[in-house]
Amino acid sequence: MIIIEVSPHDDPLGGELLALQKAAYAVEAELIGDDRIPPLHESLAELRAQELRWLAAVDGERAAGGRGRPVGAVAWEESIDEIDINRLVVHPSAARRGFGRALVEAVLARAGGRRVVVSTGRDNVPARRLYEGLGFTLLGETEVIPSLWIAAYARRHSAPTPADAR
Repeated sequence: MIIIEVSPHDDPLGGELLALQKAAYAVEAELIGDDRIPPLHESLAELRAQELRWLAAVDGERAAGGRGRPVGAVAWEESIDEIDINRLVVHPSAARRGFGRALVEAVLARAGGRRVVVSTGRDNVPARRLYEGLGFTLLGETEVIPSLWIAAYARRHSAPTPADAR
């Protein structure tokens, strides 16, 4: 797996990221029983209008002969104090193979001492397990629009301890 910085403003990558996002959020919509997830319905222009930083994961086998299509991507906003993971998407054919975890870990590595926050559908059990497994703490669950619930998480990135270096 290769993780690279990308931009949805690049062609044809923007269209590839949009297709990846739609495929991933279609799975989440099934998991939570609701398709009112805003990124599921974004156009390419709307995706490009978001002021986000992006990383993409490319399967090593596909990347060997040149840049392959991304199988996962993460986008975030950042401030001096906080990183907000805005979206994490993995193509359904690449699910449960470590791409999502590697992408979140790459963002955590960029966090320094900043807090990292993320939200996901309350009933998206695989995403919740991922975030909890990476040390995120549940902040709460919120009904953002009638019958659509999200779970919010936060993690304070800490410096490695001497025991981590072993």
